[in-house]
Amino acid sequence: MRFTLASPTDRRPTPPPGEIDTIVESSPRDALARPLLEALVAEYSRRYHDLAGRDANAAAYEVYERYPAELFDPPHGSFILILRDGAPIAGGGFMPHADAGTAEIKRMWTSDAHRRQGLARRVLEALEARAIALGYTRIHLTTGFRQPEAAALYHRHGYTGLYDPDSDLAARFTLPFEKTLVHTEAEA
Repeated sequence: MRFTLASPTDRRPTPPPGEIDTIVESSPRDALARPLLEALVAEYSRRYHDLAGRDANAAAYEVYERYPAELFDPPHGSFILILRDGAPIAGGGFMPHADAGTAEIKRMWTSDAHRRQGLARRVLEALEARAIALGYTRIHLTTGFRQPEAAALYHRHGYTGLYDPDSDLAARFTLPFEKTLVHTEAEA
């Protein structure tokens, strides 16, 4: 699948000429996912290493242990990768959240070398479509207070922040978001 511009007014970048992007079903246990997940842990460590009272390994715990890979397995979860010419460049997944109708997005990531190409948007849209197909009616997710680009992405795509933006965001540490999923008649 080659990602192309949706319209002349849509200025989202496409892959460089000759490179093909494919969205594939995967798992956090997949060897192809490991480089992205390791980069995610490294990024969390870079962004949050200086916070007093935070364990340097907290990001690894969050990514690998707090949410075991099995939670992303069908039929209640999903994990995808975007491959460019066979190499993983972005991905993420969702698992069941607190109630049966809500999925929670986790482990969403784009490799450093492939940012600003619309890949996070593609992952988010693909995960939403999969959640709808599984009957979920809401999406919940969190991002960190030092990830303004992630927060901006979620706001742009209809997510509501479940926090006071005028509060001390560092004290909150994580910024929760939610979105009601819209099922079309064809999906219902």
